[in-house]
Amino acid sequence: MIRYILYIGTLLGGLCWFSHSRAATHLAPGKAIETTADSTAKKDNFFRRFYRYFEESNEVKEEKKFDFSIIGGPHFSNDTKLGLGVVASGLYRIDREDKSISPSNVSLYGDITTTGFYLIGIRGNTIFPKARYRIDANIYFFSFPSQFWGIGYDKGKHNDDWVSYKRLENQLKFDFLGKVIKNIYVGPTIIFRNVNGKDFEDISRLNGQDRNVSSFGIGAIVEYDTRDFIPNPSRGMYSRLEQQFFPDFLGNDYNFNRTTVEFRYYRKAWKGCTFAYEIQGVFNYGDTPWSMMAQLGGSFRMRGYYEGQYRDNSMIQTQAELRQHIYNRHGMTAWVGAGNVFPSLDDFQWKQTLPSYGIGYRWEFKNRVNVRLDYGFGKGVSAFYFSINEAF
Repeated sequence: MIRYILYIGTLLGGLCWFSHSRAATHLAPGKAIETTADSTAKKDNFFRRFYRYFEESNEVKEEKKFDFSIIGGPHFSNDTKLGLGVVASGLYRIDREDKSISPSNVSLYGDITTTGFYLIGIRGNTIFPKARYRIDANIYFFSFPSQFWGIGYDKGKHNDDWVSYKRLENQLKFDFLGKVIKNIYVGPTIIFRNVNGKDFEDISRLNGQDRNVSSFGIGAIVEYDTRDFIPNPSRGMYSRLEQQFFPDFLGNDYNFNRTTVEFRYYRKAWKGCTFAYEIQGVFNYGDTPWSMMAQLGGSFRMRGYYEGQYRDNSMIQTQAELRQHIYNRHGMTAWVGAGNVFPSLDDFQWKQTLPSYGIGYRWEFKNRVNVRLDYGFGKGVSAFYFSINEAF
């Protein structure tokens, strides 16, 4: 917790220091300033440019075809320990004249930590003129010295009963959606995910499944979307039904299907505050590999839990969050949530439902695009997260 606070203080303190330095230059009187200005001009110019970069990063720049900014800094989490992360965000419009629809967005992210974890990825939404079509993409690769508890709630509930392994994972996922009537989109989806589990301390926890699993799937999506701004909605609804198939004839060693159902709702709670709510269900049927099972935890849902500590064929999770603007570009969040993993709906047990709650800090990096620092709690666990855009 102390390192988390120190990181925020360092970031904000640095920005404030640059602001103070900039102001002091204008207040200093006399010719003494003129005699020293030449020797320090380069340094002052660098600091000024650095400060202005962040000071102006959230301003709407309509004259730019592609409004792109980047930020980086140290972070700490229970999962990956001390690391250096870089996140970037870009906003653009294919039709620059139509301001009635949300702009397209792209986020690039990279990370490296002292545990040997490294990550690089890109995700975004491309919205075509009049919002008739859009393409959603999520591409990443990471190498993670990881922990594995096993499959099922009973395996995950023992926080310290895990084995180590190295998880190499890469994914390419694309959704191609077309508007059929107002706010309703339909289209195909494709996904490829490869997970290679190396150096397992106890391979028996995979229940005889392969360590290296490649899954190629196709499917269809139906969406209803009235959100005003996709990366950070303040009003509207979003619902999604996604059906994926991973058949043998596509080269899969494990033949299974997946159904994902999701609903989100956003509205103004009071001045400067947005109420956000989400419920999601993931249901796998057939011979599901360990690498594609539903997982609780991570930086988006059930924050506080190690991603994959609880995994099984199916999952239901929900979360509600208050997002309060505090001052200038600063904001805070607080959330509560709950989740459950189970083999099938017939095996769902209320007593196995897990809690999630936490607080977070927000800094508006670009217009309505936030850098977020979250500290989440679960049942006997907690974790930090540093990312860009809201969790949902």
